[in-house]
Amino acid sequence: MSLLFVGRPVRLRSGAAVAVAAGLLTAGLASPAFAADDPPQTDQLWINPPYEQTLPTGTDGGQPQSRTLGVGIYHDNDNFTVTDGRLAIDVSGLAGIAEVTWPDNCTPNSVGAVCDIPVVPAIGGDYQDQVFLTVRAADGAAVGAKGRITYEATATGGPEGTLTAPHNSFDTTLTVGAGPDLAIDPVAGIEEGQPGDERTIPFRVTNNGNESANGFTVKLYASYGLTELTRYDACTYTSTDGDDYAPSSNAICTFDQVLAPGDSFELPEPLTVRLAPHALNERLDIDVEPGGGAQDIDSDNDYTVLQIGAENTADFSVTGDTVSGAAGETVTADLTFENNGPAWFGNLGSGDPVARVRLVVPEGTTVTGVPSGCSPRTLSGGYYPNRTGAPRYDCSLPYWVLEDTRRTFAFSLRVDTVVPGATGAVSIHPPYGEFGEYPFVFDPDLTNNTAVLAVN
Repeated sequence: MSLLFVGRPVRLRSGAAVAVAAGLLTAGLASPAFAADDPPQTDQLWINPPYEQTLPTGTDGGQPQSRTLGVGIYHDNDNFTVTDGRLAIDVSGLAGIAEVTWPDNCTPNSVGAVCDIPVVPAIGGDYQDQVFLTVRAADGAAVGAKGRITYEATATGGPEGTLTAPHNSFDTTLTVGAGPDLAIDPVAGIEEGQPGDERTIPFRVTNNGNESANGFTVKLYASYGLTELTRYDACTYTSTDGDDYAPSSNAICTFDQVLAPGDSFELPEPLTVRLAPHALNERLDIDVEPGGGAQDIDSDNDYTVLQIGAENTADFSVTGDTVSGAAGETVTADLTFENNGPAWFGNLGSGDPVARVRLVVPEGTTVTGVPSGCSPRTLSGGYYPNRTGAPRYDCSLPYWVLEDTRRTFAFSLRVDTVVPGATGAVSIHPPYGEFGEYPFVFDPDLTNNTAVLAVN
């Protein structure tokens, strides 16, 4: 089981993987001088192609099935407007392997096509692919044959007036394959559910491949706020206790039904879940796999995550402490985070801590003992070189807290100088940024998100 109880790890597409290195790629680019308070004056263009795709051969001598590839471009800095995107797609590496049908916004040429993208979105915006290629295996292509599509892109905008995506950095590998392709029908998320609601989840799987699936397995992973999964005779049900990972309910269902190409399957009765009284931001992961050791030829469509939201709140609070000590004496100060419910909360997608408990150390004292999970910081939040003696500490909570979670951070404080009435600030913050940027929108009472550590 992965960190987030999901049935498989998330795969980075090549565009996303390259984007991780954006800082390295742009560090050496010249940019105009700007004042410290001005917004950044750099920008970079990126391509977001699919990493790979398997193309099935024809079934029983028929024409091979087509697949749709979505490709797009985007840029880093939303302070700039970027237009006139041109995506150059080279398909010369597909000769004898695959055929491409071009959309209306692409103009074919001798090696592929150039596709026009009038407005290029910024990475922080509502990105959607802008170019959709229809591809299929070429007639007579052998199973296992591979071909490659490569991409280049330019656009108008940015600090220099022209943006160019990194050269020779983006491609898609197409492989001719044979086998089952189990695809889950799209399922819409559920918003504004109420604790106690029972919801029905439409579920159907279709074999889009060119060979039969001789049996298959369906796996369900329900987050802590989802209960009463429908019971099926073909399923084995387990649950996790929440010691190492967020608690969840799981089902593994084995069906011996043969799914021929084009056939669909639905569960014996509708799949239902109930939102528990502590439900908030929930998710149901569904995974299907062909049986008999067969390899699914397109793993991108045999897994889905259904987001289920409940109208509920989770009241986070923090409690400080009051300690006393003579000069030279060391005392223990307990800072306590508590979720007063009624809902639990988990960052089930990102795995980020649900919150950070921050201590600004009181005047006249020095931290000599630091609890687990707490990091030393400068007052402004920068790097501090020593574990002890820092003016501020940020303590991370796990990526989930239950509706009654209580966590105490015990600091050892040496009283260096007795300063009557000295206080240190204790507060709760989102894992990144501050309240104004990323507020706890589910917390109904922010007044108890701050407290003090009083000394003498």
